[in-house]
Amino acid sequence: MLERIQKILSTAGIASRRKAEQLILEGRITVNGRPASIGMKADIQKDHIKVDGKLIKRTQQSLYLMLNKPRGYITSLSDPEGRPTVRDLIQGIRHRVYPVGRLDFDSEGLLILTNDGELTNAILHPGREVPKTYVVKVKGVLDDTDIEKLRKGIKLEDGLTAPAQVRRKGIAEANSWIEITIYEGRKRQIRRMIERLNHSVIRLKRIGIDGIELGSLPPGAFRYLSADEIRRLKKEVMMQEVKAG
Repeated sequence: MLERIQKILSTAGIASRRKAEQLILEGRITVNGRPASIGMKADIQKDHIKVDGKLIKRTQQSLYLMLNKPRGYITSLSDPEGRPTVRDLIQGIRHRVYPVGRLDFDSEGLLILTNDGELTNAILHPGREVPKTYVVKVKGVLDDTDIEKLRKGIKLEDGLTAPAQVRRKGIAEANSWIEITIYEGRKRQIRRMIERLNHSVIRLKRIGIDGIELGSLPPGAFRYLSADEIRRLKKEVMMQEVKAG
């Protein structure tokens, strides 16, 4: 089946469609020995498509993993500073998989990794409203006004945040525990929202993404998503595409 080169690279987990266009313009993609061009189509099952001289495999098993990322790990497959990365936690996985989104170095919890580039791009697309749920320990006690501000939106340097779902989980040693669900993916968003309220985050753990729950998976461990979880994730993404389109 003929598909645009950008889609082929995205589906194979090589690069996002935007990054694929850049690779094409840089002359790093060839199809049957000839440089690819923007708009060109090819058939992954028939054509020889290479990235930097390396052939893209015609068949590749799609993998979907859930990792409980501990604090102190970088959400990346490599780090120039030599810090621990999530790749260190998924030893034994034969195919190369990529994190879907990020968790800060000091954050923990649910991280999905996959080589399904189309699903990754769909989840991370700015127009999607994929719910992500976190449990947060906040220094100090959040009052009703603070909670309401989080629910309605907090004005940050990059604009007002979208409404969030927030509920109290309790108070321990004069610190607050809350559960918050957001529908955006801004950098350090929850930490910045809390800082705007003159508080700080002591601990931040993601426990759910789009109905997929972390559950009792131990820190540092990973598992494969079930068939039902994969179907649910793809179904929700498709529904978002219909809303957006």
